[in-house]
Amino acid sequence: MDSLLIAADNALRTLLARPGASEETPAHGLAEAALTPAQKKRAGALMRVNHVGEVCAQALYTAQATVTRDSRLRIHLQQAAREETDHLAWTRQRLDALGARPSLLNPLWFAGAFALGLVAARVGDRVSLGFVVETENQVAAHLQSHLARLPEQDLASRAVVARMKADEERHAMQARAAGALELPAPVRAAMKAAARVMTTTAHYL
Repeated sequence: MDSLLIAADNALRTLLARPGASEETPAHGLAEAALTPAQKKRAGALMRVNHVGEVCAQALYTAQATVTRDSRLRIHLQQAAREETDHLAWTRQRLDALGARPSLLNPLWFAGAFALGLVAARVGDRVSLGFVVETENQVAAHLQSHLARLPEQDLASRAVVARMKADEERHAMQARAAGALELPAPVRAAMKAAARVMTTTAHYL
């Protein structure tokens, strides 16, 4: 029951509250760039996609922590979720600075990721960790592509994305070290296809 209440609280805070970060944003001290309207729109769309990724990370980690019976794994997942909360706050700050909004479909993205986390955790902890590895690897790849697409002068957004990429890669390594099972190729392909739908839609909505 406690785990369910924690999961519900996390969902409400992720979707309805303005997240607070435990660590200062990597964009701190960097001046806002003088972007053209087109550049600002592109940067805002990319940061909206990144914000959606953090909404999904909250859902995935919360679901997995709710189901696992391994107390050490639960603590690991909860710690990762707290770090992802920083990312959630930082991306929301960038959306505000760029005059952009979060995705209108965030409740849908959260629900889908939460369901995926529940299914993976029900199968077993090693499979659950395997989903963490694959998810974080895919997110890191998306973030790398965003570094190539963000306006060069938007140093604030670039600093946030670079820090997030490093954190996601670390999360993947930690999950692998904890005994993650490599997911079958068809599962990885399905996850990539679902992520492509999500990122394409979130770019506009």
